[in-house]
Order: sequence, then structure tokens, then C-alpha cells
Amino acid sequence: MTRRLKIGVVAAVVAGIVAMGSAMAFSQPEGGRQAFMKRMASAWIDGALDSAQVTPDQRVAVHAARDRAFAALEQHQRDRGARMNQMLALFESDRIDPAQVEAFRAARETERRDISDAISQALLDIHGVLTPAQRHAVAEYVRTHAPHRHGG
Repeated sequence: MTRRLKIGVVAAVVAGIVAMGSAMAFSQPEGGRQAFMKRMASAWIDGALDSAQVTPDQRVAVHAARDRAFAALEQHQRDRGARMNQMLALFESDRIDPAQVEAFRAARETERRDISDAISQALLDIHGVLTPAQRHAVAEYVRTHAPHRHGG
């Protein structure tokens, strides 16, 4: 396996950690469940960091990256009701204006891109903080402790 491929695999694993943790934290709109899932995701991330024996400074940097990704997802959740109301207003109108539908779609694409950018930046930040051996330990933790995913 080439060095570039190894780095790519590790980067994908770390991205998986952030994405899985974020998805776990924000999969449900209810505040109580969302807070619970956020704690669970954070505990899972901390388990991966423990396995990599990160320093306190590294842990602070990883938590900061995690928190920025969580913040992007939280913003998306906060705006959920407004998006639904906007979509329903478009649907209920006597005539649907294609320009408004396109603007709605473009705004959703921008939101998804912003979330993706936040997760990608977290990946880059975390990758830059951990040593190669620590990244390997995190990858092994993910391989052996990944939360059960329903449906495959």
C-alpha cells in the first residue's frame, strides 16, 4: 500500500468518526434525544482519543473541531421548521414559481455544502493534530468499536 493511499484511508476513517459522531448526535429533532445522542457521540469520540493516548492539548483541539462540526449541524436543526414552512407555502400556492423552487433548492444545497465543509475542516484539523501512530490507533478503534448501523 502506497503512502498516499494509507494517508487517504486514515483521512477517510477520521472523516467517518466525525461524520458518524455528528450523525449520531443529530439524527433526531427532539432536544432531549439530540442532547443524549450528542453526549453519546462525544463519549465515543473520547474513547477513540483514549485509545490513541492523545495529550490534553490534542484532546482540546479535537474537541474544538468536533464542536464546530456539531455547531453546523445544530444550526441546520434549528432552521428545520422554517424550511418546512417555506416548502409548504410554495406547495400551497395557486401557482408554483419555478424561480422560487430553484431558490429553495439552491439554499438547501448551500446548507448541505456548509455542513460538509464543517465536517471536512474538522477532518483536516484533527488529522493535523494527531501523529501517524495516533491516527492509526483511532482508525483501529473505529474498526473495532463502530456503533451499530441499522440497515447495513
